[in-house]
Amino acid sequence: MTAQFVTTRRVEFCHTDMAGIMHFSNFYRFMEQAEHEFFRSLGLCIMEPQEDGSTIGWPRVSASCRFESPANHEDDVEIRVWVTRKGVKSLTFKMEFFHDGRRLAQGQLKTVCCRVRHGHPLESIEIPAAYSDLIHEAEPQP
Repeated sequence: MTAQFVTTRRVEFCHTDMAGIMHFSNFYRFMEQAEHEFFRSLGLCIMEPQEDGSTIGWPRVSASCRFESPANHEDDVEIRVWVTRKGVKSLTFKMEFFHDGRRLAQGQLKTVCCRVRHGHPLESIEIPAAYSDLIHEAEPQP
């Protein structure tokens, strides 16, 4: 089973408002960056070129975040990532954000595995074995 993946991001000045509090939209950016780092930790890529000239990608079909406590300029934010559901074509990620043991927010992303071909509409596909064999559901850890 894939264990919890953890990464850290620092709240930079450009992430904050005039009060030095991280703007809510940056939690979504941090979620996307954590998702990409999760894939890289498994030796995978979020956009993988294929021999036939197409690309396998993972567009989001939903994203949500519940904010509990502010993150401030210069805070190191720990982002914990789990795949809570692996479907035939989709992955659902849960993400929790912490600073000094205090939970800041909880988020969720749902992505669908797709084939991208120039001149063709986006096509959802079954998750290829190269991904599916490495990605497993896990329960969030306290």
